[in-house]
Amino acid sequence: MSDHTLPQLPYAYGALEPAISAQIMEIHHSKHHQTYVTNLNAAEKAYASAAQANDVRKQIEIQSAIKFNGGGHLNHSLFWKNLAPAKEGGGELKDGPLKQAIERDFGSLDKLKESFNKQTAAVQGSGWGWLGYSATTQKLEIVTTKDQDPLITHTPLIGVDVWEHAYYLQYQNLRPKYLEAIWSVINFSEAEKRLTEAQKKAQL
Repeated sequence: MSDHTLPQLPYAYGALEPAISAQIMEIHHSKHHQTYVTNLNAAEKAYASAAQANDVRKQIEIQSAIKFNGGGHLNHSLFWKNLAPAKEGGGELKDGPLKQAIERDFGSLDKLKESFNKQTAAVQGSGWGWLGYSATTQKLEIVTTKDQDPLITHTPLIGVDVWEHAYYLQYQNLRPKYLEAIWSVINFSEAEKRLTEAQKKAQL
C-alpha cells in the first residue's frame, strides 16, 4: 500500500485573491491538508499492523482516525480543484449541462447561491457545504456534512470548507461574508465535468 501524498495546487497561493488570501491558502494547503495526509498514512499503517495481529479492538479504535483524516484528505483534494482564479474562469458559469441543471432544480444561479449559503452558514461548529448530484432523484441537492465527513450519499460537485481555518484569518467570525466571496472563484467547469460523469454512471 503506497502512502497518500499532498496534491499540488493548480494555481499559486495568491491566485484566488481577493476572495481567499495567499496566507490562508498557504496555511490551509501546506499545514492543514498536509496534517490530514500524514495522520491518514500513520492510521492506515497502524490499522494494517492491528489486522495482521488480529487485534479487532485496536482496528475499531483506529477507524475513527481513518475516517477523520481520510475525509480531510478527500475533501481538501476536491476543494482545491473546486476553485479557480477569476482570470482562468473562476466564478463563471457557462451555458451547458450544469447551468441547465441549476436552473431546473433551483430556478437560477443566484437562488442556488442564496440557498447554499444559508444552509452552509448554519453548519454548527466545523463542516462542509456541498452541491451534490443524487443518482436516486437525478437532481442537484444541497447537503452539509460535519467535521471532515465526506459526501457519500451524492456525487460531490462543489464543496465549500467552513472550518474556521478556511476563512478566519481574513473574515474573522463572518462566515457568511466568506461564503459570498468564494463564489467568485468557484470552478464551475470542474463541477460540470463531475456532473457529466455522474450522469453517465447513473444511466449504466
